[in-house]
Amino acid sequence: MDAQAHAEAAAERYEGARSGRALTERRREQTGQHIVDAPDQVLARAGRLIQQGRVPAAVVERLREQSPDTLLERIIGLSADFQPANFLTRGARAITSVARVALGSNGRAVPIGTGFLIAPSILLTNNHVLPEPETAAEAQVEFGAEMSVDDQPPVWTRFTLDPDDLFVTDVPLDYTFVRVRPAADGRLAGALYGWSRLIGAQGKITIGESVNLVGHPAGRLKEITIRRSELVDQLPSHLHYSGDTEQGSSGSPVFNDQWEVVALHHSGVPGPDGAWVANEGVRVSSIVASLPPDLAAELGTTPRESLPAPRRTGAAARPEAFGGTRHLILIHGRGQAGRDPEAMRREWIAGLNKGLTLAAIPAITPGDACLPFYGDRLTGALESLSPTAQALYDRLLTEAASVSGREGLVSGLQGALSWLAATTGLDRVLIAAIFHDVAAYLDAPAVRQAVLDTVTETLPTSGQAVIVSHSLGTVVAMDLMTRLPGNLEVPLLITLGSPLGLDTVQTRLLTGGPIRPDRAGRWLNVWSPADPVSIGCPCADDWKGQLDERAVDNPLGRAHDVAEYLGHPEIAAAIHQALS
Repeated sequence: MDAQAHAEAAAERYEGARSGRALTERRREQTGQHIVDAPDQVLARAGRLIQQGRVPAAVVERLREQSPDTLLERIIGLSADFQPANFLTRGARAITSVARVALGSNGRAVPIGTGFLIAPSILLTNNHVLPEPETAAEAQVEFGAEMSVDDQPPVWTRFTLDPDDLFVTDVPLDYTFVRVRPAADGRLAGALYGWSRLIGAQGKITIGESVNLVGHPAGRLKEITIRRSELVDQLPSHLHYSGDTEQGSSGSPVFNDQWEVVALHHSGVPGPDGAWVANEGVRVSSIVASLPPDLAAELGTTPRESLPAPRRTGAAARPEAFGGTRHLILIHGRGQAGRDPEAMRREWIAGLNKGLTLAAIPAITPGDACLPFYGDRLTGALESLSPTAQALYDRLLTEAASVSGREGLVSGLQGALSWLAATTGLDRVLIAAIFHDVAAYLDAPAVRQAVLDTVTETLPTSGQAVIVSHSLGTVVAMDLMTRLPGNLEVPLLITLGSPLGLDTVQTRLLTGGPIRPDRAGRWLNVWSPADPVSIGCPCADDWKGQLDERAVDNPLGRAHDVAEYLGHPEIAAAIHQALS
């Protein structure tokens, strides 16, 4: 498809979204909020902003009296209204990876579009800019084609492309990935100009939020559109936004206010009279979902359909730890993709050593513990949820909110915490990311098997193992108990901040329900009334007589933190006793 065909298709999509835009305007009139979107998009966006610390906790606390219908929109609106002081410096860093794409003609380079680095040596642009390898082989990309801070003329750097090494293109989604050759001195373009990572997860932007375009309109020096430019439509594979572009902007990155790429700009949207009424970009989540596995692995953004071998398998314990016959196994929770297992192990042991110290028990070293690592292997399920996993996710959230006010909670919860879990909808923000991953794990047998295989790779094969698990890791640990090596005994299983109290989780375990695995000696479940994952969901009601249970007081700001759980002396003492 050429640029004209893409413009005609964009116009058809824009016209098809007319009713959605009308609904947006009605919601704005009803709520008084400018930033509105579908509930799942608002939830995902608010959750991402809170997890990234874009909205201070103190500000969120002040919003508690807002109605449930406007609370999340208000959080997003605050993030859009008040930008941190580093907004401009972060933007200046992000836009250095944007380059002008040019073709040689009669001895000079003629600009044909824009592209940007999404890895140290990989450029992303439109298919209609670089439609085939032969065009890419003749093209040049020019970085630094922009005026200096003192308005001095630019001195840009030209790189050539190597489509023989990498050239991946898609006509319907209008994208092309191509390898950038190193400079003459061997340095990669990304080492000089940086790159922007593609993030396939939802929650990067909602309707009404600003978008920032960076490119080379009409082949001019680099320009940026940040004024009167906002998202107006979210379609399954495309975004529509206002703001000015020109021919030559094709292939520009479309950033949100956190300078994350949300779309690949590819076309203006012509109206019935031929005037441009909007702009259209291809959603990053759609691009990520379409990537071939080898390219996805190189970018570190894995399509949901593939499960490549993990980059890291975990941190093994010293062979002589605890006499060589006893083992301390730490099963981590969600959101750890890309992290260093050694650093994670140090964080866990730091929390445990606090509890040991308070219990007057000698501390241990991080190398004494084994931390299997499945964070990278789970990544393939995190980009998007299948329809069945989405339904499971909704049930998890509904059940978590409904049981939070039941009898048996400690006094005082019905005010702040029960409000948090069942009244305002803020519980969905706090627990959305965790239950998203629980749903992804429970829904797909291939994902579950891959996670369990990864964990068992780091486990010892014999002796006695004290298994300490947290959050999603408690679900993994419960499944793991059904397939441990035959010579490995488990005198103690500890579950911290667990969603195992939810019926929706129990019925999908490998045990088939609230059935204690035969391999576990003692099972100690620890929960905090302030933890949004375990609030109202202790396990004793369902796993009657099968476990010991203890409620602990974790601080509100760190209620789900594994170090806070391990820092309680009675929990640390139980671990020490089992290892001794």
